[in-house]
Amino acid sequence: MLKLPAMLTRIFLSVRSIPGLHDRVVITSELLRTNSAVAHVKDSILTTRSPDIAISKLRIRFILTQDDSLTIAKSVAHAMAARKVDAAEFEITTKKAYKISSPDDLVRFGKQFNDFIGACPDAFAGLRCLWLRNMRFGELDIPNILSTCKLLESLHLTYCDSGIHSVLQVEHALLVELEVDYGQFERIELICLPKLQRVSYTGWYSHEDPLYFAFVPQLSKLSLTKTGVSSDKTLELTMFLANVPAITDLHLDFRSEKIWVLPECPKLLTTMLSKLQHVNLDNLPEGCDLGWTPFILEAAPSLKALCITVWDHWCIMATDKEFRKENGFCEKADVKWKPYAAAFKHKNLAKLTIYGLQLDDNFMRYIRCVVEAAVNMIEIYLHDRKMCGRCGDLDPEIKDKVCPSRYPRTPEERKRAVEGLGLASPALIHFRS
Repeated sequence: MLKLPAMLTRIFLSVRSIPGLHDRVVITSELLRTNSAVAHVKDSILTTRSPDIAISKLRIRFILTQDDSLTIAKSVAHAMAARKVDAAEFEITTKKAYKISSPDDLVRFGKQFNDFIGACPDAFAGLRCLWLRNMRFGELDIPNILSTCKLLESLHLTYCDSGIHSVLQVEHALLVELEVDYGQFERIELICLPKLQRVSYTGWYSHEDPLYFAFVPQLSKLSLTKTGVSSDKTLELTMFLANVPAITDLHLDFRSEKIWVLPECPKLLTTMLSKLQHVNLDNLPEGCDLGWTPFILEAAPSLKALCITVWDHWCIMATDKEFRKENGFCEKADVKWKPYAAAFKHKNLAKLTIYGLQLDDNFMRYIRCVVEAAVNMIEIYLHDRKMCGRCGDLDPEIKDKVCPSRYPRTPEERKRAVEGLGLASPALIHFRS
């Protein structure tokens, strides 16, 4: 077993629990000792390793502390110089989780990271992936970090920003993936990213468009997640995606609240969505009409697969009435939209997947509408509501609000459901309970 570390080509070293990853929010002395152990083990592996068997991927998850962080970075830098490591990834968090950190804490953590990268720039110069948590930087700090990380391909920021209502401008020659979770940015401007392919943005706080796309010629996958409130601007895809003509995958997660995308005239959207092949509309609120979603079908002639999830996910929703009122949460309301082409036909949509199917007019009408338009449909997968382990711990008053599922489970119920749809080819339908 002592020889095993020298033979491995992919290594992942991690503190076993990090704030922000799990429920623990305070770093204990035990975790700090584990953090030191990670630094020691990694140092031992890299310093004794022969360059004859290079590590193709080294991923290290650790807590930002002065001594341990420098130990990790310096040994990685030496290993890179000796060609013992082909690709390294750092996942760095702080001693406090975001929800118990003050603004001063966030600024201090950002300064600690700046000192860290300044003390060992060689390790970051060869880094391929960087994930930072719970840090507030100066206006130019993140651009400076990107210029130091010359080989960076993936950047993930969680609860990081450059100050409240700050604007972040991103430029990098090799960056392929950008993920941003929360933070207080007013806007993120993607200025010059010739290799960028994937962008994910969760929980922006701006009342304007959260992203501005300048030069992103290879961007193909876009994921947006937002708990919408009444003051939020409704996203107009014709304007938002005006400079992104090559989107193939689109994921929109509404977190069981307000629909923050405006159904628009399909003719105006076709230029932006002409290459779109996969669409996932996630966590649509239960009880709302689904009839607005086909505007994407009309605007995306290349679409092959459509997936919708309808779910009141109670454990992520604000349930207190006063809190909802004070913070602008909306009551459920249907999104108004009428088809622009009454006899519209779609030739490429082959797969429809629905999570949260309930036997009511809303779902049945929606399935019939999609199948009638998609003349080459091959398969329809119908699932019950998604399951969440945490929802079992809900307050009893909240549990009482959860409507019993009307998903067809028995062969007889499923047969009646298929007959009710009146499809020419009922064999298309597959129930997945």
